[in-house]
Amino acid sequence: MSHFGFLAQEWPMIHESAVKAEMSARTDAQTCCFYSRRTLELLVEWLYSADRSLTRPYRDDLNALIHEPSFRRLATEALFTKADLLRRLGNKAVHDKRPPSPQDGIVAIRELFHICYWMARTYARKGLPDANLGFDPAKLPAPASALSPEVQQQTRELIAHYKERGDALAEREQTIAAQATEMESIKAELERLRDQAAADEAKARSAKESAHASEETEKATLRQELEQLRAEFAQAKAANQAKPDTHDYSEQQTRDAYIDLILAEAGWKPGPDLTFETLVTGMPSPSGTGNVDYVLWGDDGKPLALVEAKRTTFDASKGKHQAELYANALEKAHGQRPVIFLSNGYSHWIWDDTNYPPREVQGFYNKDQLNLLIQRRTSRKPLDSLPINESIVERAYQHRAIRRVAETYERDGQRRALLVMATGSGKTRTTIALIDLLMRCNWVRRVLFLADRTELVTQTLKEMSKHLPDVPPVNLLTEKSSEGRVYVSTYPTMMNLIADSKEGEKRFSVGYFDLVVIDEAHRSVFQKYSAIFSYFDSLLLGLTATPKDEIDRNTYRLFQLEPGVPTDAYTLDEAVREKYLVPPCSFSVPLKFPRDGIRYDELPEEDKERWEELEWKDEQAPPEVASEALNRWFFNASTVDLVLEHLMTNGLKVAGGDRLGKTIIFAK
Repeated sequence: MSHFGFLAQEWPMIHESAVKAEMSARTDAQTCCFYSRRTLELLVEWLYSADRSLTRPYRDDLNALIHEPSFRRLATEALFTKADLLRRLGNKAVHDKRPPSPQDGIVAIRELFHICYWMARTYARKGLPDANLGFDPAKLPAPASALSPEVQQQTRELIAHYKERGDALAEREQTIAAQATEMESIKAELERLRDQAAADEAKARSAKESAHASEETEKATLRQELEQLRAEFAQAKAANQAKPDTHDYSEQQTRDAYIDLILAEAGWKPGPDLTFETLVTGMPSPSGTGNVDYVLWGDDGKPLALVEAKRTTFDASKGKHQAELYANALEKAHGQRPVIFLSNGYSHWIWDDTNYPPREVQGFYNKDQLNLLIQRRTSRKPLDSLPINESIVERAYQHRAIRRVAETYERDGQRRALLVMATGSGKTRTTIALIDLLMRCNWVRRVLFLADRTELVTQTLKEMSKHLPDVPPVNLLTEKSSEGRVYVSTYPTMMNLIADSKEGEKRFSVGYFDLVVIDEAHRSVFQKYSAIFSYFDSLLLGLTATPKDEIDRNTYRLFQLEPGVPTDAYTLDEAVREKYLVPPCSFSVPLKFPRDGIRYDELPEEDKERWEELEWKDEQAPPEVASEALNRWFFNASTVDLVLEHLMTNGLKVAGGDRLGKTIIFAK
């Protein structure tokens, strides 16, 4: 009998998908991992639909859904780790050329069983699953009763389809020029369609209103049914959670499988490079010996790192003292102190106790990165021992900013810094000069520069090529597989590339970059793309032109700074006073809508019809939109055109009045 029989009555679709995964567990690990991930997707989607306590994230993919804080609170760290392990195994099955191992299939179906049991145990309305249910690999279908060759072929074709779709998504970023061309084409087509439809509009309106009324009635009915179901599941959840959950979720097996998988993603495979339960001597125990959970070895036979794995019920950092004793023993035996990793399967910490205190990381370093980390213990130079390159920056405030960031990293032992510099004062060049200093002092090898727009990526690439000619930058928008030392990207592109892997190894592991630079480090970047900053274990530098007292508190928290106190600041007033910038000149644009708002009864008939067709918040068109509301949420293309026309006519002119001078537009 299937392990998932308890799902059949209330969750037939999830049950069907889970059984497909189970049927292939012992014969086709790739198919099993794929269907296990698909079942998880169905389960998570159901949870977001049924449980009011969950808040949908800004992205709707599985990774974002399971990392959403409300989901992690609901599922607990134990279940979250199982879900993330399943997601990773599914990605491995779809994207890697090398198929998953037979053991991966067993691990996937085991973790899926525990997640499904938890869901049924929490939300079942028609009786809880048997508390004695457990996962038994011996009960998995034998090869003879596995999926038929035809179904296996169909599954492989489906996997190939998902891989092709994933590759296409990774390449989907388009240039602004291409988007503009496409929008012009769409605009022309819309105009043609509007003219064509004008004659039929009156006739269709009555039918449309009738259909709309019917649709609204149907929506209201569905909403009522959904709310009733949510109320039922909430009631069942409260009742089920009131009873003790005695199910064995095999947390130690999950921890071990998860650590093994993350090590494999960093290139560590069992063998000479990775050993388990390694015996060491010189320990303060009756026998004088101990067993290190994992040791990562260099090509010279010296230990690069050790991993101390604690039980899931313990904080990962609880193993700190034990790991320190193991590091002492390995250092005494081999003449090299290893880097220490602490993990309980849910959270991971790195501790290079020759430089920094322990800090949380998202995974493990690969061999090359650990070698570099150990090499820097002796090769890294003091940051004040070399001069700043004055061919890149020559102004006093730029030198001050660079030295202050350097002090933060070196003297203060902090790994994050935030520079507030007025627009036009040279943030990019200051950053390039800092990168140059860090590279010459052997503090960084690879740098990631993140910008929020394609134009800024292009501008940064130009500046990098000009001022760091010996370190040609890599444009990740167009050169996704290129290797280099300085990489420039937009935030969305980097979010996609983080998940990239080849033959089971991450394209960008957590230790790949030594410095990540965040251009325009304001609140929207912090909220949407904070996963990038927490993923890479690197020095972090934020750049912004926003006045320091207007930066969101969360941004200061991201850089571990006191609110209102950046690492260094150079304000617009200072730049004007020192004659590096000129004060801005404001012009009043005499436009009716932004000043007076919009009144329905003053509009021409054509615009009145468009007004009535808009989807208004209260479902009924208002008689007017006030001017203050206009700038908050209403967009009117002709007003924008008029503002630009006013600018082109009355703006600052240069070249004898032939063209517009340098102008900054702050667009809401």
